[in-house]
Amino acid sequence: MSRRVRIYDTLSGQKIELINKEVKAYFCGPTVYDVPHLGHARAYVVFDVLIRLLRYLGYDVKYVRNITDVDDKIIRRAQEEGVSPFEIAERYFYEFYDAMKALDVIPPNVEPRASAHIPEIIKFVDGLIEKGYAYETPDGVYFRVRKFKGYGKLSKRSIEQMRAGARIEPSPYKEDPLDFALWKKSKPNEPAWDSPWGPGRPGWHIECSAMALKHLGETIDIHGGGEDLIFPHHENEIAQSEAFTGKQFARIWFHVGLLVIGREKMAKSLGNIVSIREAIKKYDRETVRLYLLSVHYRKQLEFTWSRLDEAERILDEIYRGVFLAEYYSQRNVKGGVRDETFTYVAQVKDEFLKLLANNLKTGEAIKLLHSVSKKILSEYSRLSGEELRVVAKTIRELGNILGILQQSIEERIEEKRKRNKDLSRILPPGYMPEKSGLDRDLIELIVDVREELRRRKMYELADKIRARLREMGIILEDTSQGTKYIISK
Repeated sequence: MSRRVRIYDTLSGQKIELINKEVKAYFCGPTVYDVPHLGHARAYVVFDVLIRLLRYLGYDVKYVRNITDVDDKIIRRAQEEGVSPFEIAERYFYEFYDAMKALDVIPPNVEPRASAHIPEIIKFVDGLIEKGYAYETPDGVYFRVRKFKGYGKLSKRSIEQMRAGARIEPSPYKEDPLDFALWKKSKPNEPAWDSPWGPGRPGWHIECSAMALKHLGETIDIHGGGEDLIFPHHENEIAQSEAFTGKQFARIWFHVGLLVIGREKMAKSLGNIVSIREAIKKYDRETVRLYLLSVHYRKQLEFTWSRLDEAERILDEIYRGVFLAEYYSQRNVKGGVRDETFTYVAQVKDEFLKLLANNLKTGEAIKLLHSVSKKILSEYSRLSGEELRVVAKTIRELGNILGILQQSIEERIEEKRKRNKDLSRILPPGYMPEKSGLDRDLIELIVDVREELRRRKMYELADKIRARLREMGIILEDTSQGTKYIISK
């Protein structure tokens, strides 16, 4: 483990270094009652990059991401559709599963469901009652917020501020309006499990504490989620977990900024969502990932389709440099790697990892890869085949940490054609598919003839040749180093 990672901790307001090789990470998963949208995608993709980085650097990561399949929202959706809550939960779990697969988000080591951890939840609630932190009422079991002395330390709110601004769970039986439900006694046509307090179901917050305790232990290294979970969800998790164990719940609280449209967050309740499915239909997954990573994770990210267009352009340009290096490394097999090239590649790798290890600066890391690609495009004629191969291999290796640059040129061409996208932005000059049916010598002869026509200022005829070649899928680029061609069909 040659490089240590430092992550901003919401609780302390400081960057904290991960010292131990073993890292226990927990990320709040979805409540499965509707299709996942790009706001969800941002949080999961960002955390995915953190997990990729840690594993790349040699950390031994155990990653848990829960599924909330018992919740008021699921019950309401089931009642609206006239189906079982379990049917709703199962349907949208697979929607979420497919979306994560489509975005190439690495699966967690453990993906526990709330409904499969009812015994652990009951034991947890019972323990809080025994310690005096919880109490039973006719409608459920509630946590005594005021008894936990540190309540509000994560969200930096006082009890008075919380009372003024919180969404209060209604109940005439609570000792204090801020007390939150640990167990909800069942109502007609709701899912229920037997408990010491009668049939019922867990509250939202308790499930994460119970599952984190079971799968990761009393203290975890990183607990993550969207910044909208800071209060009340994560605040409540801290209270109930630390009240139960008497130990620190999480060493680092990792929160991802919201995806916003205008000044409003993307949310189902506001009806302004763009589903992951819709985004993937218009753009390939690597473009969507690059867009979601283009701004530092702690900042809000604005959604517009034009920003996705820009992400696609940048990704195309990075790919073009990689493809050019790989293509010409096969055509120019002579020559070794000069010391200056080894030094440059090492500097790029070091700078890239430094950016990510210092609180996950993904936007700057993307800019670095973009600059390397531009350097390849401008200087490839000076590099040997082996040098081009080493540079391309390094860019792909680093890109994999971001979950991008994993396609071959043939796969990328197919991806672009599937969405009727412009191929000229990714194909290197002189590229010719093996099965194109075209003759390279003939094309180069035509290019030379057109160059001569341009020198003689016979521009009309030169333009006709250019247009006819484009119809054949051969795109000409006039550069300071002469005319280059791209085969786009």
